[in-house]
Amino acid sequence: MCSQYRDDDRAGKGGMTRRGFMQIMGTGAVGASLTGAAVAAGSKPAPPEKILEATDAVKIRLQINGVEHAVLVEPRWTLLYVLREALGLTGTKEGCSRGECGACTVLIDDIARYACMTLAVEAEGHRITTLEGLMKGEELGPVQTAFLEEDAFQCGYCTPGQVMAVEGLLRTTPDPSMDEIQLGVSGNLCRCGAYNHIFRAAQKAAKLKTK
Repeated sequence: MCSQYRDDDRAGKGGMTRRGFMQIMGTGAVGASLTGAAVAAGSKPAPPEKILEATDAVKIRLQINGVEHAVLVEPRWTLLYVLREALGLTGTKEGCSRGECGACTVLIDDIARYACMTLAVEAEGHRITTLEGLMKGEELGPVQTAFLEEDAFQCGYCTPGQVMAVEGLLRTTPDPSMDEIQLGVSGNLCRCGAYNHIFRAAQKAAKLKTK
């Protein structure tokens, strides 16, 4: 004989009957059906509150290399982007774009800063110096000359940032020790490993600046 599974048979210690299980499943199916109908009818969740459109632009004035520039920028634009793309000052290089390599180093009020980590709107009202600002026409500045004479570069991509880091160091510490030089350029990476040449260039630049 085959034993029959009656509705009031227990399915285990939990006490759930076959009839109870079917009732629960039926209720869930109805709920899912109603939800599907609501979605099909076109109901949508409320949109998040608007904070700021990326296209909202503001006009700022930047003092760069002694010249004032009026620029229309989006609040999210970095100083690096504005220098290169809006003003054509491409001496400042884009490397990692996240404040790790130092290729984009510029001076803000004579202090070395990563342009990729600085918003353009933050730089308004401050003195900005880029690689181009170290030259007198076609004549190299003392730090650039020292880098050239000490062969302080190989591929050269990090060189603009290295030069600006040394320039910033010498503006605050005219006669730095080797430890101060190493600390001053510690935020700038050279994939070619020309660090000893860079250190010697910093020492020579300090002497050239005092002449």
